[in-house]
Amino acid sequence: MITAYLTHPHCSLHHMGPEHPESPKRLEAISARLSLSGLLQQTMQGDAKEATDEDLARVHPIRHLKALEKCVPTEGIVTLDSDTMMNPDSLKAARMSAGAVLRGVDQVFRRQADNVFCAVRPPGHHAEASDAMGFCFYNNIAVGAAYAREKYGARRIAILDFDVHQCNGTIDIFKNDPNYLICSSFQYPFYPWRYLRSEWQNVVNTPLEVGTQSDEFRRIVENHWLPALHAFKPDLVMLSAGFDAHREDPMADVCLEDEDFYWVTHMAMEIATLYADNRVVSVLEGGYNLTTLASGVEAHIKALLGQPFESVP
Repeated sequence: MITAYLTHPHCSLHHMGPEHPESPKRLEAISARLSLSGLLQQTMQGDAKEATDEDLARVHPIRHLKALEKCVPTEGIVTLDSDTMMNPDSLKAARMSAGAVLRGVDQVFRRQADNVFCAVRPPGHHAEASDAMGFCFYNNIAVGAAYAREKYGARRIAILDFDVHQCNGTIDIFKNDPNYLICSSFQYPFYPWRYLRSEWQNVVNTPLEVGTQSDEFRRIVENHWLPALHAFKPDLVMLSAGFDAHREDPMADVCLEDEDFYWVTHMAMEIATLYADNRVVSVLEGGYNLTTLASGVEAHIKALLGQPFESVP
């Protein structure tokens, strides 16, 4: 497997204050771990490209994009909501994060890579069509999915989200659109407190109780995601890869392990092999314990590379 690894220095320019968990240290921890293990050197590394207004406007109204631009401070930090702050470089970073997914889509459809991991921030899956929230400004994966449909004619795009928080933004943008299948596992009841029920035919919500462990998580995914995926037969598989469902992450109370992230990634790759000519594009979402974030991404990259899982302390 050829795995592309996309990131950009601009992604570290965005910060929301020294105490905020969604910090530049997240990407530093991932890079350090992957470099030390030698995995980073086994990927095809590249820089993201910046998403344009046209790219973003496929899923976000122009008026919303202009309103966000007006919020950018010339210095310091401004608050959009209790969780989401903006500094002068935040939207520059957010455009690069969305743009990484665009480049990843290009790479898998042009057969330059089998799969792609976008190591970017800010995350995106909470960003609704007209609402920035939950650390997110633009919905990175939705921007990439809409681009794949318009540029490459993808007709059946599966978005699998295993972050511990439900992907309300992705659902807001694509609900009731038969060209997209959204599968989301998340702690319930929990933030974002909206779109938590499966009221749309193209959304498979799989709520997890507090304390859910590996066996139950895998059983739920196998029983709910797999039948929907086999019926849908996606021609592109996209992953909102959140690592905050790890048992040691401070943001939630689901008890997954690194091997579970490897397992769900491998499952997604099997679906892509069957129906999507191996095309998988993954984008980083959550994960706030720096150690387990890095080890979870390591397991994720091993799966993407087609390597066996080996637990490393």
